[in-house]
Amino acid sequence: MRINQYVATASGISRRAADRAVAAGQVYINDILAGVGQSVGEDDVIKLNGRHITLAQQATTIIMNKPIGYVCSRNGQGSKTIYDLLPAEFNKLKSVGRLDKDSSGLLLLTDDGQLANRLTHPSFAKRKIYNVTLNHPLKDVDRRQIEHGITLEDGVSSLKLKRLDNDNSWEITMHEGRNRQIRRTFAKLGYDTLTLKRLTFGDYALSDLSDGSFKIV
Repeated sequence: MRINQYVATASGISRRAADRAVAAGQVYINDILAGVGQSVGEDDVIKLNGRHITLAQQATTIIMNKPIGYVCSRNGQGSKTIYDLLPAEFNKLKSVGRLDKDSSGLLLLTDDGQLANRLTHPSFAKRKIYNVTLNHPLKDVDRRQIEHGITLEDGVSSLKLKRLDNDNSWEITMHEGRNRQIRRTFAKLGYDTLTLKRLTFGDYALSDLSDGSFKIV
C-alpha cells in the first residue's frame, strides 16, 4: 500500500491532504521520514505529526447453523453455548438476533457494530424466514388471526404464514425480532411450537450448512 493511501485511510483525511503531509515531512515510517510514493507493509509503524496511526481491523462476520440445545451466550450456566462450536479466534464475535436454546438455524455473529445495528434496529425491518412445526394442525381461523395480528404483552405480532407439508408445518415470514415472538404468538392461541428453524436473515441465507458448522461471509 502506498503511504498516502495508508495515511488517508488510517487518519480520515483526503488522499490529497495525505500527499501534502508526506511532502511536508509530517509522516514517518519506522521513525524514518517517509518519501512521496513510498510503499508500506503491515508490520511498519506509521506516525503522522508524531502520532501513531493504524488501519482499522477488518470486521469479521460468520453464519452458523445453530443446533438445538445451545444457548447464544458465553456463559451457558450449565448449558452448551454456541462458542463451544467455534475456534477461539471467534470468541470475540457477538450474536445478532439470538435464537433460544430450543431453536435452530441461521445465526449471525459479528464484531461489526454498524452491521449489527442495520440488521436489528426496527427502522430497517429486515425480513426473516423460519420453518416451524406445531403440536397440532393450525385452524384456518387462527391462521387468519395470526396474519391479521395477535396482541401480546409487548405489542401486536403479525406473521405471514405459508403451509408446508401439512397443517402442522409452516413457513413464517416476519420483519421483527422480539424475544420468542413466534412461540408466544402461537401459544396465545393454544399451540406449542415443537421445532423452529431460521432460514434467512436479511440478505443472509442458511443454504446447505450442516448443524453446528459455520462460514465466514
